[in-house]
Order: sequence, then C-alpha cells, then structure tokens
Amino acid sequence: MELQDYLRDEILEEAELGYITLEERDRRLSVFDDALGNAQGLHSASAVLSAQNPISEVQVEELEGDIIAWRDRAAGSESDVLVYAAKPKEGKSHPGVIVIHENKGLVPYVEDVARRFAREGYVAVAPDLLSRRGGTGSFSDPSEATTALGTIGRDELVEDLISAVTFLASDESVSPQRIGVVGFCFGGGMAWRLITKDARIKAAVPFYGPNPPLEDVPDINASVLGIYGGLDDRINAGIDDIEAAMSENNKVFEKIIYPGAQHAFHNDTNPDRYHPEASIDAWQRALEWLSRWLPES
Repeated sequence: MELQDYLRDEILEEAELGYITLEERDRRLSVFDDALGNAQGLHSASAVLSAQNPISEVQVEELEGDIIAWRDRAAGSESDVLVYAAKPKEGKSHPGVIVIHENKGLVPYVEDVARRFAREGYVAVAPDLLSRRGGTGSFSDPSEATTALGTIGRDELVEDLISAVTFLASDESVSPQRIGVVGFCFGGGMAWRLITKDARIKAAVPFYGPNPPLEDVPDINASVLGIYGGLDDRINAGIDDIEAAMSENNKVFEKIIYPGAQHAFHNDTNPDRYHPEASIDAWQRALEWLSRWLPES
C-alpha cells in the first residue's frame, strides 16, 4: 500500500466510523489532495499541536524519578531529525527501542510510550517524521500534520528512521546488538519498512501497521510480532499475505488479533478507539516479545 493511499484511507475510515463528520471528511480530503501538489504548503512555524488528555492510568510522568527524558537531534542525510528520548537514569548495556508515531506526528501519547519503555529498562527514541517539514509542533491542526506526512517520500522517511537508529545505537548506555522497534498505525507500517532496510533491528512489534512491499521481506533480519484489532478490516486484509511471505522466507512472525478492538486501540488519548483490555494485554505481549528477542548477552 502506498503511503499516500494509506493516509487518505485513514480519513475515509474515520468518517465511515462516525468519528468525523462528512463535512470534516471533505475538508481534510481537500487539504490532503491540495497539499500533494505543494509539499511545503502546510508549514506554519508558529503553531503548536495541543496536548492530549489520556484516559487511562498507565502514563509515566516526564519527571519520574528513575528515568530521564529529553529532546534532541539525530544527524540526518539532508537535515537533522528531531527526536524525543527517554532512558533509565542508571545502568549500562540497556536494550534500545525506536518508537514510531501515528499519522498525527510526534504527539504527547507517543512521547509517553517512550517513557513507558524507559521505565521498563529501555533506552527509547521516538523520531519526529515531520522533521523535514519543521516538526510536529509546526502544525496547529492534526489533519495538516497527517497531510504533511503524505508529502514526504517513503525513502526519505526510512532514511530518517535509520538516522534515529544510529542515534540510538550511539548512546553509551545502549547495547547496540539489542535494538528493536515498535510502531503504531502509520508508524506500524514504517516499522515494517524499517526492518526491511536496517539489519540492526533484531525485534519488531508493529501495531496495526500496513504491510511492507512483500518483495522486501527476504531482507528482514528482525523477529516480528504483529498486533491487530479484530475490527480493523482495512489493515487485517493484508495479514494473510504478510504471514505467507514471512513463512516462505523463513522469517520469525507471530500475530495477535484482539476481538472487538478497532484500529489504533492502544492510543489512550483517543476515546473513540481506545480499548483498555486489548491495550494493556498488547503492551505486555510487546514487552515479552522484545525481551525474548533482545536478550542479555
């Protein structure tokens, strides 16, 4: 599935499920289609996305005593990649994890997920894949952030992710042989694409992410746990294909499908889609998977 098609389908799906009105659907589609012909047209440097209010009790405060969190820049191929990072205050040789955001950019929910990983003993780096458009904070409207992602080339996005992996691997508290990736929605699809291009990734947990090009599956070096919502027909239509491709190429792949859960069910700042039981269980399964495939040497 092409990136632009995936992002456009997200808008259509939100309308079909009643999360946005038909008028809002048409507005977002108009902005999206117009922007594809003008890659820089959405940038408004003074705007900042509003914070999201979580509805669960699993968040990790930025100033929690046993972790540190900070904003940084990873050197990219053409420009720096903005990143949010979090890690335990003490210790060396921690496993590392790249956390890839949904199609709204690097929002507070994703930063909180990075802190959750830090609390579990990981060094977590969440890259902002809107860095080439000024960063997520440059957009006042989440739909504009989504649209801007569609104006960045797929290969450029992967390049920025590889830069984030290099940034993570260079941290002195990280064991560079123990790096994984977790991504959500759009980020789940980018996690799939990253592992076809970067052999340093040993474990991956894409949450409801669209498949990578199946011809790239032979290049995967990571063991993959795919997590899906049972009601997510659009993404789930590709499960059989990726499962067959992984099997044919002798790759490690397991899947979990949560009945009654929608696309984006892990996001506890989205009351329309958040599924508490599935979210909590999926988080534990993700931790178990990463621990299994990023073992201590």
